[in-house]
Amino acid sequence: QVQLVESGGGLVQAGGSLKLSCAASGSVSSIGAMGWYRQAPGKQRELVAAVTTGGTTDYTDSVMHRFTISRHNARNTLDLQMDSLKPEDTAVYYCNARARGITIATMFRREGGYWGQGTQVTVSS
Repeated sequence: QVQLVESGGGLVQAGGSLKLSCAASGSVSSIGAMGWYRQAPGKQRELVAAVTTGGTTDYTDSVMHRFTISRHNARNTLDLQMDSLKPEDTAVYYCNARARGITIATMFRREGGYWGQGTQVTVSS
């Protein structure tokens, strides 16, 4: 089992920045790719950004060049730096960890793996 705990959400004005962090514990040696999903009110949960164990990253188009995902394997942490935030970025953000062998492409197609409890990000206009 893997436990994920997020931190760093909050309220920010449009154009501002926030940094989300996720700490993994438990069977961390089983973790492969990790990512951040988000769910806005009335919408499906979507993958925002993901990173492999080797550091390869991918982003959904709407956050490209504004968000940066990074992981620190030695500390078992995952971060999401969010800049130039927009009101449409308002959502609950979830940290996700997948088993080794799951690709980022698969993460975009279907949910699975381990989840954090979620952290609220609210961007005011």
